Amino acid sequence: MWIKNIRLVDDIQDFMGDIEFENGIITQIGQNICSDPDAVEMKNKDLVLFPAFTDLHVHFRDPGFTYKEDLHSGSRAALKGGYTAVNLMPNTNPIASSLEIVRDVESRAKEIGLITVNQTLSMTKNLKGVDYEHLKALKNSEVLFVTDDGKGVNDDAVMLEIFKICKEKNVTIMCHAEDSKFSKTDMRIAENNMTYRDIELFKQIGGHLHFCHVSTKEAIEAIQKAQEEGHNVTCEVTPHHIFATGDEVNHYRVNPPFREQEDIDALIKALKNGVACAIATDHAPHTLDEKAAGAPGMIGLELAFPLCYTKLVKNGSLTLQELVKVMSTNPSQMMKLNKGRLEVGKDADFAIFDLNREVTFFEDQFESKSVNTPFINYTVLGKIVSTIRKGVFFNWN
Repeated sequence: MWIKNIRLVDDIQDFMGDIEFENGIITQIGQNICSDPDAVEMKNKDLVLFPAFTDLHVHFRDPGFTYKEDLHSGSRAALKGGYTAVNLMPNTNPIASSLEIVRDVESRAKEIGLITVNQTLSMTKNLKGVDYEHLKALKNSEVLFVTDDGKGVNDDAVMLEIFKICKEKNVTIMCHAEDSKFSKTDMRIAENNMTYRDIELFKQIGGHLHFCHVSTKEAIEAIQKAQEEGHNVTCEVTPHHIFATGDEVNHYRVNPPFREQEDIDALIKALKNGVACAIATDHAPHTLDEKAAGAPGMIGLELAFPLCYTKLVKNGSLTLQELVKVMSTNPSQMMKLNKGRLEVGKDADFAIFDLNREVTFFEDQFESKSVNTPFINYTVLGKIVSTIRKGVFFNWN
């Protein structure tokens, strides 16, 4: 199948052209190369085709909390956001502290067949921050990531041993930087303190340390310094942390919290200069009753691109190619996927957006089971038109 006469954009190219795919794989791409009379020809010059996005940080609440999201609804939400691959956090019920649970989630997602799903393994048993014996049984590279997302591991000695094991097993550690000693009094110190500690411990061991949802300028500065010293430290930022300050969203509760303008400026600069390698949504569905009771988190998959395009590209902070790099190319590489760039041999996973069409977020338009976001009724630019997953079209009105 051909798509003809459309703007094609990835991290290294931006041109009007044609793209062909067969059996879910890109077979040809170029300018004025399609002569197929059955080609899908795009008449709207505002449409752009990207390599579909990959999200390193998502909660589908399955198993255990499927009243607020499950593998099917989460996959649909991902598709509607232009995503065809996600990395799931382990704070389910039961917690993903065993390969049996990890493989069960991945197997059920594969059976649904809408998107690619990787399930992370918990760093400590049941996220208690103490027992890490299950990591010792891992074979080399048997899982991509481990994390205790939602909590930090407060015991220094435990964290040091986890670094040792994960380096030996070739597994990336995804750290939720939050020192619980400070969480109730100062969330900024809580994030910064654990970021500093984890970097210092990591320097003794090596491997790959990735920080989740970085939100403060001090944390970014510490990560940049570690990178400049030659350490394999990476990080992600969320769309919501770069889009608004706490004051602008009435301090809507997420973890880490919405920050200040100086933090937003630091996060955007980090995306621009490569210190932050990815934008990840931290898609965290909750019921409205749970939110009213104080549960932290918000949905993000269906909002991410319009928020980021409006905030970053329309404002001149990033180019469109730079945005694709942090939403598609880099996270796809971290997940070792054959995605993230428009080139022959890559998966035919695409997202088509109308960049000049406004989108307003209404509660009744989400594919997700949950609607918890402070951006209801916000109007931004960048309307999803179609998501293509291995050559199969999903069209969105």
